[in-house]
Parts: sequence; structure tokens; C-alpha cells
Amino acid sequence: MNLRAYLPNFLTSLNLLSGSIGVVLALDGLLHTAAFFVILASVFDFFDGFLARLLKAYSLMGKELDSLADLISFGLVPSIIIYKYMQMASPDWGFLVSSYNIFPFLAFVITIFSALRLAKFNIDEQQSDRFRGLPTPANAIFIISLPIVLKFGNSDHYFFTLYSGLTENFWLMLVLIVVLSTLLVSELPLFSLKFKNVSFKTNKIRYLFLLGSFFLLLFFGIFGLPLLIIFYIFLSVAGKFARIN
Repeated sequence: MNLRAYLPNFLTSLNLLSGSIGVVLALDGLLHTAAFFVILASVFDFFDGFLARLLKAYSLMGKELDSLADLISFGLVPSIIIYKYMQMASPDWGFLVSSYNIFPFLAFVITIFSALRLAKFNIDEQQSDRFRGLPTPANAIFIISLPIVLKFGNSDHYFFTLYSGLTENFWLMLVLIVVLSTLLVSELPLFSLKFKNVSFKTNKIRYLFLLGSFFLLLFFGIFGLPLLIIFYIFLSVAGKFARIN
């Protein structure tokens, strides 16, 4: 038995485990802790693919397992986080079912569109160097950055007011759901962050992203986390027009 072939799937399973723990923590209202487990899941998600390429241990089962794990870690956990924010900010009026206002359940539209995004990715052989639509990990990182910023950010900072205003407004959160869901299944061309080599010529846009991300975090600190995904989308679109690899 070649145990090396099972190592990528083992890391994928750790991704799934991290996401499952994140679900429980998010349901308990520990949103920033759940967010850290999503970050941990993203680390496992990165290295399972890296290890599969390194060991040439590709398999159809591994591909499907990866998508199933991603749906929990990057689809369900972020939806629960948004659900919790919408639950706290939901209007007094609405449709009640067993004392639950059903409007906050609209947050799980993110889970549905994440599933559609992953299914679309699995049957599209062209999405290797470039993606079509926002990848589920990038979508998740934007969402989970909100509780991290609100937990550890300086409440006197103007960005804190901006982010807290977003999470405390039911209608703005609803708009966020629509925007993110649309981006997930859009045909928007976005570059992959996977480096096949260290050549600057073939990875210019990736190095630009790393450099820009460094300065965003340098100038804005923890408040720069949500801006990383906005910068990623902007750079992808700009790179497409400028023909930057």
C-alpha cells in the first residue's frame, strides 16, 4: 500500500474537521474563533493540493472529497456567521416560524451558491491557472475577516465603524449576500494564487498581489483583511485588461 497517495486526502479530511468545528463554534456565537478554524481549513486546503501535485497523487475521489470539505469550511461556516449577524440585526417585523424570524435564513443562500460554484469548478477543465467566478475560499476569507476585525480591531478606528455598521445593518448584509452569491457563479476571470514556479515573468500578477497585500496590511493592519479580497478582484480585472499574467 502506497501511503503517500493518501496524504493529500488526509489533509483534506483535516480541512473538513476544521470546518465542522467552525460550524459548532459559529452556532454558539463564537464567531471570531470559528473564523480562525476557517483559516486553519484554508491552510489544509492549500497544502492538500500542493502535496497532491508534489506526490502526483491525483484522484477523482480526492477531487470530490476536496469539494465536499470546502462546502462545509468555506460555504456553511461563513453562512452561519452572516446568519448570526442578520439575526442580531433583523427587523422587528417579519415571518415568524416557532419564534424564529425566517429572514436571517437568507444567509444560507451563500451555502447554495458555494455549492454551485464548487460543482461548476469540478466539471470545468479550464479553471487551473485562472478561475471563473470568485473561489469559495476567497469568499469565505472576506466573510470571516469581519468577526476577526470586530473582535481584535481598535474600536476608535474609522474602519471599525465601517465594518460594524455593515454587520449591524440587516439590509446591507442582504446586499452583501446578493453581491457575493453573484460573484461566486459569475464568469468574472480571476487569477489563481497557485505558483507552478518562482519565475517573475509567469507570476507577475501573483507577485503584485503579494506586494499589494503586504502594503494593505502594513497601512491598515487587521482592518486590511477584508480589503485583500477586494484588491484580489480588482487586480484580476485590471490584469485581464492589461494582459498581466
